[in-house]
Amino acid sequence: MIQLKSRREIERMRLAGRLVAEAHSIARSMCQPGIRTIEIENELEALFAKHNARPLFKGYPGEVPFPAVTCISVNEEVVHGIPGPRVLREGDIVSIDTGCELNGWCGDSAWTYPVGKVNAECKKLLEVGEAVLMKAIEQIQPGKKWYEVAAQMEKIVHAARFSLVEDFVGHGIGKEMHEEPQVPNYQDLAHPKENFRLQVGMVLAIEPMINAGTKDVGITDDYWTVITLDGKPSVHFEHTVAVTTSGADILTLPA
Repeated sequence: MIQLKSRREIERMRLAGRLVAEAHSIARSMCQPGIRTIEIENELEALFAKHNARPLFKGYPGEVPFPAVTCISVNEEVVHGIPGPRVLREGDIVSIDTGCELNGWCGDSAWTYPVGKVNAECKKLLEVGEAVLMKAIEQIQPGKKWYEVAAQMEKIVHAARFSLVEDFVGHGIGKEMHEEPQVPNYQDLAHPKENFRLQVGMVLAIEPMINAGTKDVGITDDYWTVITLDGKPSVHFEHTVAVTTSGADILTLPA
């Protein structure tokens, strides 16, 4: 069942979203050559602890519980990368996904950052990934069917000759990180349930993942890290967004 939020509840979610935005500000500044991904993890874990916020990812159930407060995925890693000793190098692109619960409400956001100067393919991929997310947000209006939004997302990706990952989709969010509905970044006419109608009070985590090559992905032997099967780079962009009478309200922006 989709849980609609009141204006007061959305404002409480905005507080969690702003803390996630602060985490991304720190992460962005740290994406420099020579930084180990565990250093970014440690800084964001300390930020959440300072504000008595519960990280959403650490301990998330799976074959093995997810061990970190951030997913840090580099180059061909699509999502769910585990921070560790890996050193960032000039030309890498780094997708950082993190979220927290603050006073009972959740915020979730992902962004992909360049490390120094990146090649032309990665530069274009970064531009297209951000454009796809912002086009989705721009298209949100009460009464619109979700696949109308997803069609516009697909159009940008296909025009760039990239591919949308279909194995992972966005989701509703509120008191829990994952709530109804599922929010695909593409039209899947075989699943009409996912073609929901946007309603005032919905809060969605919209998160397109875009690959430079094939849409096909696999999971490595750490049970979590998702990679492109052709080894080409991938980007991931996500905001937590509330549906209002006038359109979209992005909750994961800085104060």
